[in-house]
Amino acid sequence: MPLSELSIFHPPGHLSRPDNPFGKDIANAQLYRALVRHGGYKRTHVLNQLGLADDQLINSFDPEAESNCVISGGSLLSTAIPARSGVLLRGQPYLSELAWLRRSAASAGAYSLVGLIHTIAPPAIRESIGAVAIAPVEEWDALICTSPCVQQSMVQMFDRWNDHLEERLGARRSPRPQLPIIPLAVDAEAISQSACSAEGRLRLRSRHAIGEGETLVIWVGRLSFYEKAFPQVMFQAVQEAARASGERVHFGLCGWFPGGDVDHKRYLQAAEVYAPDVNVIFWDGNNKDLLSDCWAAADIFLSLVDNIQETFGLTPVEAMAAGLPVVASDWDGYRSTVRHGLDGFLIPTLGAPGSRLGRVMADMHGLGLETYQTYVGSVAQHTAVHVGRAAEALRVLITSPEKRSAMGASAARRARDCFSWPVVVNQYNELFEDLAARRQSAAKDSSVRPNVHVNPLRGEPFADFKGFSTQVLNPSTFLMLRSGQSIAGFDRVSHVDLDRVFGRLHGTTAEAQRVLELLAAGQGLTAATLLKSFPPARAEFIILTIVWLAKLGLLDWLEASPGLPSIVQQSGA
Repeated sequence: MPLSELSIFHPPGHLSRPDNPFGKDIANAQLYRALVRHGGYKRTHVLNQLGLADDQLINSFDPEAESNCVISGGSLLSTAIPARSGVLLRGQPYLSELAWLRRSAASAGAYSLVGLIHTIAPPAIRESIGAVAIAPVEEWDALICTSPCVQQSMVQMFDRWNDHLEERLGARRSPRPQLPIIPLAVDAEAISQSACSAEGRLRLRSRHAIGEGETLVIWVGRLSFYEKAFPQVMFQAVQEAARASGERVHFGLCGWFPGGDVDHKRYLQAAEVYAPDVNVIFWDGNNKDLLSDCWAAADIFLSLVDNIQETFGLTPVEAMAAGLPVVASDWDGYRSTVRHGLDGFLIPTLGAPGSRLGRVMADMHGLGLETYQTYVGSVAQHTAVHVGRAAEALRVLITSPEKRSAMGASAARRARDCFSWPVVVNQYNELFEDLAARRQSAAKDSSVRPNVHVNPLRGEPFADFKGFSTQVLNPSTFLMLRSGQSIAGFDRVSHVDLDRVFGRLHGTTAEAQRVLELLAAGQGLTAATLLKSFPPARAEFIILTIVWLAKLGLLDWLEASPGLPSIVQQSGA
């Protein structure tokens, strides 16, 4: 039975597109909007940390009002909302802490957790993913893999991790979340419309003196040699293809440089050396109108990625939606989207075998002695993409408009049939239904009850470190105004910034004043008696308010007793 509600864990709340965006941010924003538009849900809950109003969320998640889905907010710490929905989706692969939150406040069977893997290159991310093996993550939870290569890597990682836990701790079980393959998707219809703009094609090609009979090859994406692709092989391939075809070829790169002007100069230098006969152009990928013109003006899409940071590759799918033939490296997710010989060409790649040097690099990064960029960039520098095959693929497409047209049409059909949002959202819904069935089946066998409800390694700081203080506030702790203090003394809080920082855990100003009034009305009260004057739901806030007021020097918790020597007497002074 399809879910009628969906909960999304999205701390920022908004889905605004920043300058110099990363692929995962674009992919998540498109996914969330597509689920609202195509998911068939009656309500979508967006759990966020800003407490955004519903109309603010609607403007981000359904800006064109294209769905009948009600969009509402909620606390990041809520477990009741996901329990009502049946699933909590996160656009990151970190499920461990969400699983502990679910167990501590609800139950493991209350709802399913679903995370999305965008990259597995950073060791820290793999460690965070691996934490699910020792967290209360269940078989009705899932980590979505965007390609078979990602799934294979995750299976191998969990197998090795479980072998270690068995060897180290004698673990007999190896629970893990489901690892389904669901690709990323694109707005195929919108991209196709942009690509069909004759005006956009003419505008961009005229601006750069590109004749109608001349070929424009484009790259779209971040211009980062250390996290995306070294550009030299692409410059060489376009240069060799231009010479072999005898035609004038233009190569446009639409993106942004994380390294700024320094990296821009590096790309220009490489282009001058490796593609001296090619008109190499750089465009600002943050300009959406310019990007639309690129899709319309281009003839071939080229992306020879060589970096382990890449796991799916959204831009080749966008190019396919634009009706462009794709020349891409035979690399990870690329080989799952582009069909060699049908939608374009996949170019062979060569990786290095594992070695002591690779282990040293990983250890240096693990110790914080090498950056992540150096770590993945070093791997990419020693990963080859076949220049000759790339040049030949480009030559075939440059010299054969018919081939370009046929492959472009095939690519557009594949993008529409396999990677458009309605198709992919349906796969998400099928996954959610499968997880619900697993959860309901497991509920019938609920003989095993967990003994540990809070993450033992994280815990709760006041309880974990209660031995640090002389005593801990308890129901019988006797409280009074400190000698010489009055309710009026609380007024100074408004004049001292340091008295107000980190104030999210204690009660309101009015509640603090009420505590002081109650204590001033008599000779003092026990904490238990004091709490009776407040709603039970506010008890935890009032407890911390009491300790805060004591910290400010307004309350005393050390009851004077005739039988108790003073501190001076105890010290022997």
